[in-house]
This record gives sequence, C-alpha cells and structure tokens, in this order.
Amino acid sequence: MDNNKRIHFIPPLPPKREKRVGIYCRVSTNSVDQLKSLTAQVSALTRLTAANPKWLLVDVYIDIASSKTGSSRKEFSRMLQDCKSRDIEIIFTKNISRFGRDTVEILDALNQLRIFGVRVIFEQEVLDTADTDNDLMISIIESIAQAENESRSDNIKWGIKQRAAQGTSKLYNRKCYGYINDADGNLIIDDKEAKNVRMIFDLYLQGKSVIGIVKELKRLEIKSPTGKSIWPKRTIDVMLSNEKYMGASRLLDNGKHDSYYRADNNNPPIISQETFQAVQIEKQHRSNVIEGEEGNKRKSKKYSSKK
Repeated sequence: MDNNKRIHFIPPLPPKREKRVGIYCRVSTNSVDQLKSLTAQVSALTRLTAANPKWLLVDVYIDIASSKTGSSRKEFSRMLQDCKSRDIEIIFTKNISRFGRDTVEILDALNQLRIFGVRVIFEQEVLDTADTDNDLMISIIESIAQAENESRSDNIKWGIKQRAAQGTSKLYNRKCYGYINDADGNLIIDDKEAKNVRMIFDLYLQGKSVIGIVKELKRLEIKSPTGKSIWPKRTIDVMLSNEKYMGASRLLDNGKHDSYYRADNNNPPIISQETFQAVQIEKQHRSNVIEGEEGNKRKSKKYSSKK
C-alpha cells in the first residue's frame, strides 16, 4: 500500500448569482450635500447587493433633479425599460421618497413593475413588494408619504422661525405699499406712495373714519395698491397698524408662534413713531370693545366718524 498518496480537496463552485439587480438612487438637487448623499446611497446599496450571494448587480441608475418644474427622470425611465425587457428582476433603492416624487408617481411605477414581474425592495423601510399585499403596499406608501410631508412642513416652519430669530429672514424686507426693494433686496421708500401713506395716517388723526378715508382717496383718484379705484377698508385698517411705516417689523405674531420684533432700523420710516403710536391710541379709543373685570364687552354705541 502506497502511504504517500494524498487527497486533493476541490473547493466548491461559488453559488451562481441568479437574480439580476438594479440599484436606483435619486437626489433633488446637485448641491454638495446632496451629491454626498448620492455617493453614500450608491455605496451602501452596492455593499448590500454584493453581500447576497444570489444577487448580481447589473446596473446603477442615478437621477439628479434639475431646477425645472416637471423635469423628466431619464434614468428612472431607462430602468423601467430594462425591467420591461427582463434585464432587471429586482430593484434595490434606499427609501420610498427616493423612488418617486409623489404618491401617485410611486404607485403608478410599482403597478408597472408588478406587471413586469419585477420585485422592488426599499432598504430603509424594510419593505419588499414580493412579500407585501398590493392593497397593504398602497396603504403603507400613502401613510409614509403623509408622514414625510408633515415632517417636511415642520422643517420649513422651523427654518422660518430660526431665520426670524436670527434676524436673517427675508420676510423682514417683504415690501408693502409705500416701499420697494432695492437691488440687494432691502426696503427703500417709494416717494409717490409714501405721500399717500402719510396722508392716510394724517386723515385718521384728523378724525376721518376708515370709510371716510376710502371716500377721500376715491375723490383724489388715488389708486389702491392693486390698481383699483376704490380702496378696500381692510387695506386701510391694516396699513394703520403696520409697524414697518415707523421702521419696525414683527414676524410670526399670529397667536401660534413666538413673535420676533425689530424695534427700529428694520427699514427707513415713512412716519414717526409718535404718529404711529398716536394712531394706535386713537384706534383703541374708537373701538367698540372695552375691557372690564368680567372680560371684554361691547359699548352700547360704536364710535363712528362721518367725516
């Protein structure tokens, strides 16, 4: 017996990668942060695809949205065509919001892919169309889309509040009658309209009612801010309480948010602080609501000027 015989072990063949996979990634802008996010998406999904011995990565589809409204997603369309041609069997994507721009678009695409027999996996939501009933999938996508919209709305509101608190909000320079914006977006006085603003404040302090001011503006053929011959009473009333006319500005003062107030130097004043405060006192004096120990109540007769 030959004791020098050796046994040679032949390693098993690697498993055949049976399922052809396509990775889809999308970002909404071409900013540096978004492009970094795109790189992270592709890298993470590629690693996850390679980790499954039965998956073969065939293609990566990348869309970078343009600033144009309704811009097409060329790579998404190419991916759908590859799925129709049976070149792709599985689509792997980060999350539902990356897959489509709105609920209708997402559901329409998933319906097409279901007809093609293509499976879609959403990594972040741990959602697989192969394991999910169609009606349940619709319900899940709609609820996720609603939650994301609410979160996006909260983020926008938070951003507005932060910019108001830091004094960087563009709303501080939002123009009103009597002002225009210069090339840098700052408020500057429109001399022609400013004359009318001063006249409105003066007429009110002279005893004119809001209706009386409206009649006087019509008599003088002074057009409203929207170009109409008759000024709305509401427009006059709001103007008489607009702090911008004395160079100040208040943001988010609607009873639901904190109020941010620039006491002065927000913009060039059209009237003095003394005139503005005098009008506020006069408006309170003319009001038919008085404060008492039992709360607010109406006066028996409302002040009214017939001038």
